[in-house]
Amino acid sequence: MTDAVYPAYFNDTHQMARATARRFIEQEIKPHIAEWEEAGTFPRELYRKAGDLGLLGIGHPQRLGGAGEEDVFLKVAVSEELMRSTSGGLVASLGSLDIGLPPVWRGGSPELQQRVVPGVIAGDKIISLAITEASGGSDVANLRTRAVRDGDHYIVNGSKTFITSGTRADYYTVAVRTGGEGFSGVSLLLIEKDTPGFSVGRNLKKMGWWASDTAELFFEDCRVPVGNLIGPENAGFMFIMANFQAERLSLAIMAYMTAQMALETCLDYVKDRVTFGKPLAKHQVIRHKLAEMATRVEVAREYSYRVAARMQAGQPAINEVCMAKNFATDVADYVTHEAVQIFGGMGYMRESVVERLYRDNRILSIGGGTHEIMNEIIVKQLGL
Repeated sequence: MTDAVYPAYFNDTHQMARATARRFIEQEIKPHIAEWEEAGTFPRELYRKAGDLGLLGIGHPQRLGGAGEEDVFLKVAVSEELMRSTSGGLVASLGSLDIGLPPVWRGGSPELQQRVVPGVIAGDKIISLAITEASGGSDVANLRTRAVRDGDHYIVNGSKTFITSGTRADYYTVAVRTGGEGFSGVSLLLIEKDTPGFSVGRNLKKMGWWASDTAELFFEDCRVPVGNLIGPENAGFMFIMANFQAERLSLAIMAYMTAQMALETCLDYVKDRVTFGKPLAKHQVIRHKLAEMATRVEVAREYSYRVAARMQAGQPAINEVCMAKNFATDVADYVTHEAVQIFGGMGYMRESVVERLYRDNRILSIGGGTHEIMNEIIVKQLGL
């Protein structure tokens, strides 16, 4: 699959960006990805290399060093190519700025924007988004980490968990409770790593996304300057919600690309693997599996493109992006399962790409709001 197959969506600029990302993956990542997966990390220098190529600035304002936030399909094209690294964890960590940075340039003071955003886009600094708490999961409106105003500072107490890029981020966009219960009492603060009272816990061991660092964060009388408030006090939920459409589209892309790579790996494998005197590709049961896998991948990708087109046109897409995420992750569940089945015992081995795709896939229907949360949003949009 290339962008040339979809001329209605991708233009020459998108093709050039896709080619740049493809070279970056082939030269800088694929030769090392198995080693990085086993190590559970990748070199920090990779952020700088991606920044130098302009890959980190896509989706962020030109005034702060980005490529602009309006071109949705530029982001889609590059995201698809990055997923060809075969490591969802690497893509998640390298792309943590896409969920941590938008609230800063949307709601931070001019001084905060200038201090934080250009360095992150250049790859010199790393930012992460810290919302999830052990007690709440997807229940953002009921988070417990509290920030109390004390003169020119907020005093923050609480903790966060499952934070992507959490162990090595320089900046954290943190959701805190500054007001009463519910979404109307939530604010966002930009907290820097060396802030007194802030500490990073252990690097969490995960089923998948091994190359991504994932941390617990702790705040004990952490003093944060009032100037690090993002947007008005108690208006943080609005900025969190503004992030969710792009994040959920990104997860849909990760899902159908995970499925696409599993399918492509299978198509190569069945030509060479011989059972009962003939290649797997000649067994009808395998051929029909592949036909079903290909059909589902194509539909998931095409629907995600249509949702991206709505977003590009400035049309509401809350319902549609939830549907795209759920459908694409269901497809990835099916395709990665079938891919391991086609590979048999080899599909269970860590040296196999389909094994990595299978375990990396599992988080995609959880992150950015679970499958069940997506369904609840959908039925509310249907008037129920």
